[in-house]
Amino acid sequence: MNGVRVGWSFRTIWLILVACMAVSLVVAAMAALNTALPGIALDLEASSSQMTWIIDGYTLILAALLLPAGAIGDRLGRRGVLMVGLVIFGIASLAAIWVNTPGELIATRFLAGIGAALIMPTTLSLITAGVPREQRAIGVSIWAAVAGVGAIMGFFVTGVLLEFFSWHSVFVTFAVSALATLLLTVTIGSSKDDDPGAFDIIGSVTSMLAVAGVVFGLLEAPTRGWSDPLILVTLIGGLILGVVFVLIELRRTSPLLDVRLFRNRAFASGSLSVALQFFASFGVFYLILLLVQLVFGYSPLKSAFALIPMVVGVGVFALVGNWVAVRFHSLRIVLAVGIACAGLGVLSIGIFDPDEYWKLAIMLSVCAVGIGLATAPSTTAIMSNTPLENQGVGSAVNDTARELGAAIGIALAGSLMAAGYSDRIGPTASAARDQLAAFGDPAAADQAADAITRSLAGAVEVANQLPPGAAQLAEMIRLGSEQAFIPPMQQACLVLGSILIAGGVFLGWFAPREVIEAEPIVESSDAA
Repeated sequence: MNGVRVGWSFRTIWLILVACMAVSLVVAAMAALNTALPGIALDLEASSSQMTWIIDGYTLILAALLLPAGAIGDRLGRRGVLMVGLVIFGIASLAAIWVNTPGELIATRFLAGIGAALIMPTTLSLITAGVPREQRAIGVSIWAAVAGVGAIMGFFVTGVLLEFFSWHSVFVTFAVSALATLLLTVTIGSSKDDDPGAFDIIGSVTSMLAVAGVVFGLLEAPTRGWSDPLILVTLIGGLILGVVFVLIELRRTSPLLDVRLFRNRAFASGSLSVALQFFASFGVFYLILLLVQLVFGYSPLKSAFALIPMVVGVGVFALVGNWVAVRFHSLRIVLAVGIACAGLGVLSIGIFDPDEYWKLAIMLSVCAVGIGLATAPSTTAIMSNTPLENQGVGSAVNDTARELGAAIGIALAGSLMAAGYSDRIGPTASAARDQLAAFGDPAAADQAADAITRSLAGAVEVANQLPPGAAQLAEMIRLGSEQAFIPPMQQACLVLGSILIAGGVFLGWFAPREVIEAEPIVESSDAA
């Protein structure tokens, strides 16, 4: 990689630094509220459904708007769109400090999602368009590493804040960080497509509805059930609109996304690899955070520290993976080995009992090494095979693959875990109801049994609220709920890991050797 021997200018380093600060803000906001949610729910008296949408509303809007937002950045100027996104994100975060109802907080999360959609694709496209070609791969590696560990850092920062302050401090931190990043963004250069053509309104609307339908269905499926009519309508409708979007784009002279780019095997392999990485990481985050907080009994801050192996593995091996893929012309090997290694790490959690943290740390480290190896080469493959004037849309494809992969991972892990827990928790819930009813309050006994049946978190809460005289009953509830949780959690890991290994095998066959695969499609996209 000759770029290592070329001197780095302060302007280049500063551009990468500012872009990474902005993307870390967006990614951290995806995960941070998971830690703060109990306090939010208590203060605002939020229902289970409202709690879900405090988290998922941001993700849904972000995913739906990424492609149009990337195209807007290409047309109007990426720095300007980034700055507008930071302003919207900051205002939404500030507004969340003064909300009084769950509905108001959900509205601020929707607004923050709009800002995040304008921020995320512009950060990567500013790097790929503004960093010299010799240094671009390293710039993308740093961006990918920051984007990969941003969610964990969000857990960590939120955990620290909640040790000393209320949940409002999380939003204050977001607002202050957005303002600081906005001031720094003024100092970097911009870039845009000088001849973008007409904006694809029809394609934009279709893509937004398609992605929103699929993501909504995936996020709500674990709660509502896969056979729920609303879930079926949104998932099937979203997939149909996705096909309609492809047909529309094939006929456009100035498409939102030239879907022929997916004929380029490097571009397609990179997109699939990114989706698989976030399928793994967010599916595992979902399960492991439940394990360490509700079974191991870790605090929010200690839970964030428990994920440090993921930070180190992804951060270090993101740089290694891109260097190997570019220097030795081995994209196929790096993607296949990385995704398969991540699969082995997840699979091991399903095979070996993670009853002690040191065992879990080793398994997470193996998973993190695999994700780290694949993360930067995947993004480099996408961006290197996207025309320079369309870097915002290429970045949006990368980011949309992340969001879809994360949604699928959470939906699959959540559904498998919830179904397995429901099948096993019945005897514990019934025994708890009978013993509590003996105290003379059948209504309270039924309510407690329902909470135990719904989730492990509900069971732990019931056990914690029992008086000291009912310590034996509390221990029975804890033990029974843990025994109902661990097997389905491991089964979910077996399924996730198997899918990743299959994905690694497929990439070993499908992905090309070169990061840049010269095909006529890239030229035709320029012409479009």
